[in-house]
Amino acid sequence: MNLQTQQLTLGYDERRVIEGLNLSLPRGKITALIGPNGCGKSTLLRALARLLKPQEGAVLLDGKAIHTLPTKAVARQLALLPQMPQAPEGLSVEELVWFGRYPYQSAFGGRSEHDQRAVEWALDQTGMRVFAKRSLETLSGGQRQRAWIAMALAQETSILLLDEPTTYLDLSHQLEVLQLLQRLNRGEGKTIVMVLHDLNQAARYAHHLVAVSGGRVVAEGPPEAVLNERILREVFGLKAHFLRDPETGTPHCIPYALARREPLELVEEKP
Repeated sequence: MNLQTQQLTLGYDERRVIEGLNLSLPRGKITALIGPNGCGKSTLLRALARLLKPQEGAVLLDGKAIHTLPTKAVARQLALLPQMPQAPEGLSVEELVWFGRYPYQSAFGGRSEHDQRAVEWALDQTGMRVFAKRSLETLSGGQRQRAWIAMALAQETSILLLDEPTTYLDLSHQLEVLQLLQRLNRGEGKTIVMVLHDLNQAARYAHHLVAVSGGRVVAEGPPEAVLNERILREVFGLKAHFLRDPETGTPHCIPYALARREPLELVEEKP
């Protein structure tokens, strides 16, 4: 499945957040959307997930405008994990994961053997089988996040979209979630698109970075091509030193001062 945007313009009422965006997300890779608060990252992710209708242009899924496709057909191709997802009180992990099978349920309901295998596979992939009967509220933050990822995996989609999946998690649980996503990409070939605030984690775990500012892409490519002093200054208003991650060789930034933002020189967007 290929996911891209074509002259995409997004907004709320009269306010435009993303304008004229052409973006092609690498298939079978991990892409991280980075940028300051309010720049349009989460808005873009919602449009990619078919939750926000474009004001102009389109999101294309294998060349077809995603908003013209049936809801269940889209849900069989891509899954979304939003920020701070909510579940009914008392719901068990296994019950939550079963919600991921909704796109495959008929009007008459019923659970097939394949549905059962998909749920068990999702629990195994995320290490959550041991917690299957536990209610979500009894779990740690990292365990809950893995449970939600298991629900998304039960959808059996080739594309997984995540909006700030490490927010409010401590460092060990952040790494737990990111390493899980890395395994899913490497072992299952999942195309993963996520919004991340931690630039060093984005550089370490993503193959492709998309830097967004003012509703436009100002740089995209591998981490070493995107994370540099100019981007940190112009996009984030920061001065930073750059080192090499001793484990991965990817850029590692150490901010040390605020910097005045200067006018952005936008990258030429791909047709």
